[in-house]
Amino acid sequence: MNAMKTRKISDYVVELPEDNKECMNVPGRIYCNEKILSDIEEGAFEQCANVACLPGIIKYSIAMPDIHFGYGFPIGGVAAFDEDTGVISPGGVGFDINCGVRLLRTDLHLDDVRKKIKDIIDHVFLNVPSGVGRKGKIRIGISELDHVLENGARWAAEKGYGWEDDLKKIEENGCMKTADPTKVSELAKKRGISQIGTLGSGNHFLELQEVEEVYDEEVARTFGIERVGQITVMIHSGSRGCGHQICSDYLKVMERAAARYGIKLPDRQLACAPATSREARDYYLAMSCAVNYAFANRQAIAHWTRESFEKVLNEDAADLGLKTVYEVAHNIAKIETHEIDGKKRKVYVHRKGATRAFGPGRDEVPGWYRGVGQPVIIPGNMGS
Repeated sequence: MNAMKTRKISDYVVELPEDNKECMNVPGRIYCNEKILSDIEEGAFEQCANVACLPGIIKYSIAMPDIHFGYGFPIGGVAAFDEDTGVISPGGVGFDINCGVRLLRTDLHLDDVRKKIKDIIDHVFLNVPSGVGRKGKIRIGISELDHVLENGARWAAEKGYGWEDDLKKIEENGCMKTADPTKVSELAKKRGISQIGTLGSGNHFLELQEVEEVYDEEVARTFGIERVGQITVMIHSGSRGCGHQICSDYLKVMERAAARYGIKLPDRQLACAPATSREARDYYLAMSCAVNYAFANRQAIAHWTRESFEKVLNEDAADLGLKTVYEVAHNIAKIETHEIDGKKRKVYVHRKGATRAFGPGRDEVPGWYRGVGQPVIIPGNMGS
């Protein structure tokens, strides 16, 4: 049972007032109903409140409906920090930097593949390495890995893994331009060099899916989802050992930095540094590399998934309509411009186990989606 004071804002928003902790600079806000509220673990409330204590946080420490206990930040946590007075915290991104999801659509109906689903899955299983520490099929040296870290999904597409058209339907077009491989340790590079194009373990998955319900036919058609029974493919993976090591490396840096800059932390797992500091900047440049690694990783996985469909169905992937609907990260920090209290401000938005959900008109949304807003992809049982 939650011991913290809460205040009901609406049927779907609950607030943690600032008087829950002396250090809170803003309230916490949890998007949930009464049923979800009663199921949230105590530690997640505490973490939501702790994030509200960090310097330069704007408006609220926000938690999504599937909030649960994580490292420093709750998983399902979102927070924005002023670009000048705020901080950057690796705990607000997590160890699996740019863990994210790609959705592929097809022209296939369940009836078209019902008898061949096992064959497709078996072939994908052979084609896409999965499991703890598994190595991939791509063999490159350290200098080439630097190109992966700099260029992300574009590197993979230019090497023949996937299509140019994919890049237009990935967050950041599959590449954060702020990446600097010189900020990534040799150990992180060593851990990542053999894992491009691998799924990993834990909650990562590659799944054949069937469209069960369509709520808005016009929006669905814009995304390429045209009928109930349509087959889609969802890919959920991240930056593998490379991203994990980058996070581990910079947590140590940030712990020392927080002490050096006199930042009082309610939890040492919230280690951070002022956004304008060298330590925060270095982490951001290295984190961008891990983001790009993950984009390249999922690009290669999508390519081999298409090859598996081609092999089993004896038809070209393009003719099967195996196109990317969208790919979006749910472990990331980015500088973005948002209207806050009537003014446009640049902020460092940390999203951990939470995806961006930009509405119509945002420049970051691909042109053909701009009228309806960006597809928001919620993987696995998070949807329920």
